[in-house]
Amino acid sequence: RGSGIVTRRPLVLQLVNATTEYAEFLHCKGKKFTDFEEVRLEIEAETDRVTGTNKGISPVPINLRVYSPHVLNLTLVDLPGMTKVPVGDQPPDIEFQIRDMLMQFVTKENCLILAVSPANSDLANSDALKVAKEVDPQGQRTIGVITKLDLMDEGTDARDVLENKLLPLRRGYIGVVNRSQKDIDGKKDITAALAAERKFFLSHPSYRHLADRMGTPYLQKVLNQQLTNHIRDTLPGLRNKLQSQLLSIEKEVEEYKNFRPDDPARKTKALLQMVQQFAVDFEKRIEGSGDQIDTYELSGGARINRIFHERFPFELVKMEFDEKELRREISYAIKNIHGISSSSTRGCGRRWSAS
Repeated sequence: RGSGIVTRRPLVLQLVNATTEYAEFLHCKGKKFTDFEEVRLEIEAETDRVTGTNKGISPVPINLRVYSPHVLNLTLVDLPGMTKVPVGDQPPDIEFQIRDMLMQFVTKENCLILAVSPANSDLANSDALKVAKEVDPQGQRTIGVITKLDLMDEGTDARDVLENKLLPLRRGYIGVVNRSQKDIDGKKDITAALAAERKFFLSHPSYRHLADRMGTPYLQKVLNQQLTNHIRDTLPGLRNKLQSQLLSIEKEVEEYKNFRPDDPARKTKALLQMVQQFAVDFEKRIEGSGDQIDTYELSGGARINRIFHERFPFELVKMEFDEKELRREISYAIKNIHGISSSSTRGCGRRWSAS
């Protein structure tokens, strides 16, 4: 939490129910964090390591595993919020870059979408719900989460939303009240924050009848249950997909049983298959759609993208050139491209040939 865009890299958060409480980062192998203020600082430092300190973004995820007796087994991915105006070192197409990053995750059929929207903004303009509607038009995977209920204008409430009457979702909405920036700066602990959240719902006239179905603990419970049910529902399709892949591999293995290393036709076929596979892998690497994601540095298309958006413009500005000499080089280049054919038409109908 903070001002401006805070989440600038995907955070893959694995919650594990355990007797002791600590956290581990994939990039800090073997190190256990018992102070969660240090966890927060490490997330900030690791974000800056890849994206810089001036609001840059990156699709490279940060992997964090939290062990605690106060959590249920669950895996969450925290993604950057949609933004339209670039700030700091962000490129002009920041909106599209963030959208592409979101789509890499929310288009996966085996994941649930938490569409988080603030209560003090018009729900009809929610970017989260808009994206969720695009990839999940039937609402099979979308759960609405409403935040900032305590910051709504006096005399207004989100009762119709939380009762699933306005813009209804199949899985409904859950309201939460998070710590404010003032609470965080004042070191208000999670236990006190959860107690304040509970008190808010129980005492609010518009929400007290919904209190048992609101709040962070209830959201955690619902996510655990619904994700379990969703995995159970998608298992048959996953099993069929794996069986299909197994049959394909078995067929390929069967072909190799009669393989003769000295057969020229086999050699040609194997070479063509390797070239085709290399071309496919190379294209996926450039597009960022491969099966494996590098979590330590930018690579493939992401690296090219960063060079063109962050370094290339500055390199162009630094270039010094003689305009007269540049025009001469361009003129020769145009003429050489056309060879003996006419390269251009000049004057009053006269045609000039390249010399």
